[in-house]
Amino acid sequence: MSGESCLSQLCPPAAPASPASAPKVKTCSLRGAGGLGSKYVRLNVGGALFYTTVQVLTRQDTMLKAMFSGRMEVFTDKDGWILIDRCGKHFSEILGYLRDASVALPKSRQAIHELMAEAKYYLIQGLVDMCQNALQEKKEQAMCVIPVVTSLKEEERLIQACSKPVVKLLYNRSNNKYSYTSNSDDHLLKNIELFDKLSLRYNGRILFMKDVIGDEICCWSFYGQGRKLAEVCCTSIVYATEKKQTKVEFPEARIYEETLNALLYETLPVPDNSLLEATSRRAHWGPHGEDEDGPEPRERVRRIHVKRYSTYDDRPLGH
Repeated sequence: MSGESCLSQLCPPAAPASPASAPKVKTCSLRGAGGLGSKYVRLNVGGALFYTTVQVLTRQDTMLKAMFSGRMEVFTDKDGWILIDRCGKHFSEILGYLRDASVALPKSRQAIHELMAEAKYYLIQGLVDMCQNALQEKKEQAMCVIPVVTSLKEEERLIQACSKPVVKLLYNRSNNKYSYTSNSDDHLLKNIELFDKLSLRYNGRILFMKDVIGDEICCWSFYGQGRKLAEVCCTSIVYATEKKQTKVEFPEARIYEETLNALLYETLPVPDNSLLEATSRRAHWGPHGEDEDGPEPRERVRRIHVKRYSTYDDRPLGH
């Protein structure tokens, strides 16, 4: 028996409507629908059309079971489609959960919130719980956790165990006499601020770590697949007086570049050779540049120092 014939038996023809009645809708009560579990019904949910069975709709104790077990009245249009005045965007997930007691949830938080609102309306508590758990997991994943390295062994363990690229910032402010101008203080804070910005922008794609136990004052290290790829040291020795002091720089462009280079190791077991070649030192310095005959780019560790400044010459006269 077709769905239309099923509905025609369940819903007796309505009396002829007067010309003044605008909506052509009729009301029927699905009494005795328990024996129609294998019969298909047609649903119009906010303009989206669905076919399903009374058995699916009444499988769990929800509002839909109350609607299709005769306890509530339902509305049909002139073509026999049962009208449900809700958005039909996520009704397929609703039906999927009623069939299998499980369903693949949407990926975005917004879509999960929308589905949970529909599940609450239809009183499907199991699906509400699924949505709440998924949102909680996404919230935990979205948290930006920055481990602080406290030992060399801990650093090695974190890097080797991580399948993502790693960016580590070493900053050591235990000796406050490193700066001979206020710019060094500003540059150190700018390095720390850039680290925070990058950790938020690439959260989930790169593991960012802080190191406070090294010898350098400010130094960036970049790792991929457990290997050190590059290093940007932001400190240099200066001779403003007879006593040497240390200056901190802020090579922002270089830090951005090496962070993007580390992303080459994000998914593939080995980065594409053309990408490696494009980001190697040889590509930066040209065919006759330094280290032309050095190791292959895949095995090279680049240590990039800011230019050393010297304003004081302590050599004896005559040299």
